[in-house]
Amino acid sequence: MFEKNVFEYKGLEVRVSDHANDEMLDILNHAVQGSEGGLRFSLQNIAPRIAAYQNQIRFVSLYKKNHIMGTVGSCFRVSGQGNLRYPTSYLRYLAFQSTYQSDLNWRRRRKALIKPENDDNFKQKTLEIFSKPHLLELTDVIEGDKHIMYAFVESMNERSKNLVYQAGYEYIRSFLTVAFSRFSPKADSRVVKLREDEKVKMESLLLGYYRDYSFFSTEHTFYGNKYYILKEGDEIVAGVSAIPSVYKVYDVPGIWGWVMMSVLPKAPYFRRLFRPGEFRYLVFDAIYCKPGREKLLGKLFESACAAEGFHTGLTWLDDRSLLYDNIRTGVKMGALNRMLNAKPGLVYTRFINFSEQEKEAFYNAPSYISGFDFS
Repeated sequence: MFEKNVFEYKGLEVRVSDHANDEMLDILNHAVQGSEGGLRFSLQNIAPRIAAYQNQIRFVSLYKKNHIMGTVGSCFRVSGQGNLRYPTSYLRYLAFQSTYQSDLNWRRRRKALIKPENDDNFKQKTLEIFSKPHLLELTDVIEGDKHIMYAFVESMNERSKNLVYQAGYEYIRSFLTVAFSRFSPKADSRVVKLREDEKVKMESLLLGYYRDYSFFSTEHTFYGNKYYILKEGDEIVAGVSAIPSVYKVYDVPGIWGWVMMSVLPKAPYFRRLFRPGEFRYLVFDAIYCKPGREKLLGKLFESACAAEGFHTGLTWLDDRSLLYDNIRTGVKMGALNRMLNAKPGLVYTRFINFSEQEKEAFYNAPSYISGFDFS
């Protein structure tokens, strides 16, 4: 494990490390994600997810007088296929101490931390880290090579959008949250858990299915050995990774948000689907379906819920992808999806050492939104 000082100014330090120490975990475990007026929640399973990235995650953290003020994680992987295949780093786990959360407090504290004339210089040096991945000391990342750093930002989160824009990131795609729910999920006899000897075949099917997507990787496809498949005879017709997850939800926007937060937890059947204090759900990741058989996905999702003891599943899909269209029009996703009014998420990227022609492919291709990265 390592931690190094990247630069400092009058009691402020920016450090890079390959692990999350206790202070970082404390901030992350108490961080509220989202923006005012949008969906606001906190993750409840951070430590085991960080461990799953192994040596491919780095944290960039801000310290004042040796006390941590904020941190953000960068997760490395090689993703995509063909002309979409490049080394990439996905940014997640952005969190600050509570005294820095509101705009008002941040402006006040920032003036105390840095003199106005030095503010831009310090800020620019910090932002440069997110356009220079070689500073993160990853074995396979070399200065001068092509690299993509990317982040998912809620469309209503103006502060985050402004931050990534100042760091040189470009908006390329958008995606939507899709929910699946059943009051009493039932198993289908055709659905079984993927065997060890079937993983190579399943990986091949997924690579073919997502060959035209940017950012697709099978790195975490079989996380937790909870990949479920629907078979007809010996043929795998559909598949999904089902990752148990928990949110603590603080606010859901809109009239349906009020219903979800105030009414559903008290309703005998609906509280099976949603409880704000401990919203238990499955993340559906690495979804596969043989073309033309998309209606079977409902049976697959329901069987995964039944097997894992859940009533709800969530997935995130590029809203201009064929998979999104097929699920939206051909799969009965249940009551929760009809109520959910989540705003679009935005995909922002920082292309490093790319030509305009090379970047164009990422504007045109659907983005793969990794469910594991949201879990």
